[in-house]
Amino acid sequence: MTLSRTDASRQLEEAGLRAKRALGQNFVVDANTVRKIAHAASVSSGDFVVEIGAGLGSLTLALAETGAQILAIEVDTALIPLLQHNVQHLPNVTVLHADAMKINWPEVLAASDSWSLIANLPYNVATPLVADILDFVPQVKKMLVMVQKEVGERFCATPSTEAYGALSVKVDFYATARIVGIVPPTVFLPRPNVDSALVEITRRAQRADESVNAKEFFSLVKMGFAKRRKMLRGALNGKVEPEHFEVAGIAPTARAEELTVQQWLALFRALHNIAP
Repeated sequence: MTLSRTDASRQLEEAGLRAKRALGQNFVVDANTVRKIAHAASVSSGDFVVEIGAGLGSLTLALAETGAQILAIEVDTALIPLLQHNVQHLPNVTVLHADAMKINWPEVLAASDSWSLIANLPYNVATPLVADILDFVPQVKKMLVMVQKEVGERFCATPSTEAYGALSVKVDFYATARIVGIVPPTVFLPRPNVDSALVEITRRAQRADESVNAKEFFSLVKMGFAKRRKMLRGALNGKVEPEHFEVAGIAPTARAEELTVQQWLALFRALHNIAP
């Protein structure tokens, strides 16, 4: 059983609560949607799932039906009693009151070295949260996250497209990504003004290049995209010299959005004299 729009509205009203815009709250309140997400996650008994922004527990309830061990994280103190009430009968659900942007992930995920992140992510933290998970939480092997459609497109974008940017390069460096569905505003409470996307991000067994310093690499990529309309020789002026472009086999007249992750890596290796 999961929560309908009527159930969610009633619980919030009885508790004197409403969705908090500052926390990016849009509760998913459609049984078909949460069950489709749970099915698409392909998890079952013996698997470990972390959910961020559990809210009232609508998706949590659907995930629990799979038999997986669910860690439901919620930052909003006011929602914790409602969430705990809604899942209290489920032995495979643990509620954690915490801010996912400040969590000690190795400690929180100590039960397993392989987790799936499955969540309707709060709009205001989706991008930095996914980036941080990729950078710092290797225990999360797969993500299935509902985010604003525009953000989902950036996660999955390919070179020479409008959505392609530094975030797209980061995702491709660590993982493969694809949009598995578009979700209309009507399944949320309150209803947002935009469509959402369900995005699957699967961590690679090995990142695109183990020899480079990831922090320094992404610093170069961000510098290039900071002036994405400029040619790279201008955007990276003072950082990358003509000989580095030549060694990397990249035209200095190219723009940041035209380079694949492998081309960015070639430029980084040329800049730091790292053998390919």
